Amino acid sequence: MRQLISGVVLSGILLCPTAQADVTAYKATYASEFDIGIAMSGELTRSLRQTSNGQWLFSTNAEAMIASIKENTSVTFSNDHVVPHTYLYKRKVLGKTREAKLTFDWNNNQVTNDVEKKPWTMQVPDGTQDKLSYQLQMRLDLMSGKKGPFSYQIADGGRLKTYDFNIIGSEKITSPMGEYDAIKVEMDRGTDAKRETYIWYAPALDYMIIKLKQTEPDGKTYALQLKSLETE
Repeated sequence: MRQLISGVVLSGILLCPTAQADVTAYKATYASEFDIGIAMSGELTRSLRQTSNGQWLFSTNAEAMIASIKENTSVTFSNDHVVPHTYLYKRKVLGKTREAKLTFDWNNNQVTNDVEKKPWTMQVPDGTQDKLSYQLQMRLDLMSGKKGPFSYQIADGGRLKTYDFNIIGSEKITSPMGEYDAIKVEMDRGTDAKRETYIWYAPALDYMIIKLKQTEPDGKTYALQLKSLETE
């Protein structure tokens, strides 16, 4: 997926705002349409579950006949912060595969980027996220009542990037699960940006993302809409 989407593809997480509170495992299914060199449509699943080592695995998976995208990040929760440990990305299109792995070393504030088996290490400040974990952090921030603007530092492609978001209003969204009041969030790319990204969060679903839409400079769009939600 493009830039944010592998990464934005949503910010859907059911979690509580402190390490002492319970984190709720879930599986969400979205109707999806996106372009990764070829057009794809179908379903995208996202899930959050606890692993045997006590960490939490946040995963995204989209598959079609000739293409697939898989992403996951292993995190822990420390008070009101999400702490990423390992991020994995794998994309396969027409038999061609691209893989990336990020490993965080918080004792030394470093992250090792391994893209196409070419690893290198860079320094990162406290609070740095990966392209999935920041989505957990933003939803946690919304659940705790923060109104924005939101700004997250992201380790991405061997560089430290900043993702900024603003709440721009509220709308009623009709989905296969029903009609919900939703908070509309825009990714702030600057006044001259030609790419637009909007995300709708439903407070009644504990701020699960109910809809996402991204428009590329060439007019192509990427869209997600929540179809089903299972929680444990």
